[in-house]
Amino acid sequence: MINFKLELAEMLAGSDLGMDLDEILSLIEIPPDRDMGDFAFPCFKLAKAFRKAPPIIAQELSEKLALPPSIDRAQPLGPYLNFFVSRGVLAREVITEVLTRGEGYGSSDIGKGKRAVVEFSSTNIAKPFHIGHIRSTVIGNALNHIYRFCGYDTTSVNYLGDFGTQFGMMIAAYKLWGDRDRIHQDPIRELLKLYVDYNQLALEDPEKMDEARRWFNELENKNPEAVELWTWFKEISLGEFNRVYKMLGIEFDSYNGESYSSQFIEGVIEELNEKKLLVESDGAMIIDLEDVDLPNMIVIKRDGSSTYITRDIATAQYRKREYDFDKNIYVVGSEQILHFNQLKACLSKMGYAWSKDCVHVPFGMISLKDVTLSTRKGQVVFLEDVLNLAIEKTRDIIDARNPDLENKEEVSKQVGIGAVMFQELFNGRIKDYVFDWDSALNFEGETGPYVQYTQARAGSILAKAGTTVDPDFDSSAITMDTEAQLIMEIYDFPRRVVEAMEKYEPSYVTRQLIEISKCFNKFYNNCPILSADEKTKRARLALVAATQQVIQNGLALLGIQSPEKM
Repeated sequence: MINFKLELAEMLAGSDLGMDLDEILSLIEIPPDRDMGDFAFPCFKLAKAFRKAPPIIAQELSEKLALPPSIDRAQPLGPYLNFFVSRGVLAREVITEVLTRGEGYGSSDIGKGKRAVVEFSSTNIAKPFHIGHIRSTVIGNALNHIYRFCGYDTTSVNYLGDFGTQFGMMIAAYKLWGDRDRIHQDPIRELLKLYVDYNQLALEDPEKMDEARRWFNELENKNPEAVELWTWFKEISLGEFNRVYKMLGIEFDSYNGESYSSQFIEGVIEELNEKKLLVESDGAMIIDLEDVDLPNMIVIKRDGSSTYITRDIATAQYRKREYDFDKNIYVVGSEQILHFNQLKACLSKMGYAWSKDCVHVPFGMISLKDVTLSTRKGQVVFLEDVLNLAIEKTRDIIDARNPDLENKEEVSKQVGIGAVMFQELFNGRIKDYVFDWDSALNFEGETGPYVQYTQARAGSILAKAGTTVDPDFDSSAITMDTEAQLIMEIYDFPRRVVEAMEKYEPSYVTRQLIEISKCFNKFYNNCPILSADEKTKRARLALVAATQQVIQNGLALLGIQSPEKM
């Protein structure tokens, strides 16, 4: 497919502007309004060398440039020189590329020969899989898909929170009040109750926290009773979690969590001692990070037990040994920014050049209207309950709008769960946001159902046509503004995928799908398809097929299904 931006840059580079190709490429923009053109070249930087005002330079360039066949015209607009791509060339290049590459359209080989480890979700054993976990879970899943789509060999890791003092607390609570039969009936809610009640008891009697720490120490030292209870908590928790992952369509290559990394802790401590990085402080062992303007890290507590950072060092080392990663990505909330800065600083002090390849992808908090989330206080909204409610609400909408729809239950799941995931991924990841049912399930707004409905509508048109899409359509039949705008948005899709990868931001893909859907619906409303003359009909059906394909590709990157009918 023609790289229009590169063609423009090469043309401009041959016009004695005093800039090299890379500089010109970096300056070429996409106008904020497609009516202004498809690409724009700002002339501000030329003013000093040419000793002329940028608008005059833009005008003079428009008169002297020899445009390539792919560009229809150049039009000065103030200090910018705007370019319009030939509609026929655009249609032929883009639609043919989509129809030829199919599910591969938008993919690249940027990461060919490279490996990426993507850690996400990282649920805590014996605690609820609540709505607060959705951000790491779906952002990480999307990034895993996007990196793989860009050529990386990816490994998805659910770094389970299955170690630490909280398990000493869970064991202590179970020893006090545990009822195995009752826990089997409703595992997570019963374990949550034990956790909440013990936290409350520890507030009233601080010695209970000493008891919890003692049991964690016993767990680290392989006490059979502690290990048996911990193993049971883990098994029943994973059973509950996997039911939710199945609803979301998410799978992991590895569930190696904190407990797995604990086997390497002794080696970490020995290495830190050998490299003289450990310092005693008030009975604990720390790493001094004052020289890099970070708080010191506790590696070994006063009671001899390890800390998160100790296990994270061990985990990073293990992943480098096991996967030889080029990127080790942690999709973890923004409240852990300091922790990951400390981790990278420690790895750097240990002499690991690959510490720079450990990337923390932070995100903001999610909240529900009038609900404050707190696991310690038992104020949680289970993610499974949210997903089931989304399915139920979607079923009600379908019953009202299309009661005779085939596979109603399956479509309700695809649309309801997709709506929750899409709203999460539509928001920039670093921002806090409030989950809103009315917005998420709106079939008209910037939502998942709107995008899913658009691709289903495209499929319905193709089904009604009852003919095979012709990849050898006559591109001269593409003449309308709405057609050209839609094709340009499809053309932009691969660029947005790369941006999403580079900036660890799935919302670039999500928002591009919205733009494609908006343009498609304008095209659908303004351009007759099945009733057009034969040449135009064939060209427009090819555009419909291309649109459906690129939307399906984008939804797949986000982990969202594409219903055939809605």
